[in-house]
Amino acid sequence: MSVRYDEVIDALRRAYNGGARRRDAGGKPPWKMAERETFLGRLKDQRCSRLLEVGAGAGQDSVYFQENDFEVVAVDLSPAMVALCREKGIEAHVMDLLSLDFAPGSFDAVYALNCLLHVPNNELPAAMDAIRTLMRPGGLFFLGVYGGGDLEGEGPYEGDDHDPPRFFSFRSDAQLQEYARRSFEIVDFHAVGSGAARFQSLTLRRPE
Repeated sequence: MSVRYDEVIDALRRAYNGGARRRDAGGKPPWKMAERETFLGRLKDQRCSRLLEVGAGAGQDSVYFQENDFEVVAVDLSPAMVALCREKGIEAHVMDLLSLDFAPGSFDAVYALNCLLHVPNNELPAAMDAIRTLMRPGGLFFLGVYGGGDLEGEGPYEGDDHDPPRFFSFRSDAQLQEYARRSFEIVDFHAVGSGAARFQSLTLRRPE
């Protein structure tokens, strides 16, 4: 039986609430900062100004974009994470990926780092469509996830270091790009690292 997002979201919220301070204290590896910087350059080339970060966590990336003169709004399903975003001066709201409550076309860009891997495959198209609806035509969307395999858990990930363990859906490169093309044009796809745990980096554009 397929997993549904509403079956895993409560455990995800508890896991991220409990790990919020620990995750905020952690640094970012250079390759993640490079991915973020490349996307920033693309946003500036497109003269984007208003950005939504979904699954913002403690808000470190939102701060980066705000410090680079973007109007930033952050959302996360974890109230503890949203509180950390607000402590950093970010406008932040408790929302999940299937309940994004903004007017259509509200944002020039969307940034999503390692959050869509918590959405089951059968509901990923709805999440992608929800994000597209919030973007202006021609807007850019950064989607970054760990993956490379083709494995969706029927329950929490056993090797996880969060309590409770989180649900993951890992997708092959081809599978992830197939989902992306249903809602967006692919500007760039590349992988960082190798094997089943590599990072998949997608820059997408909402069609005009």
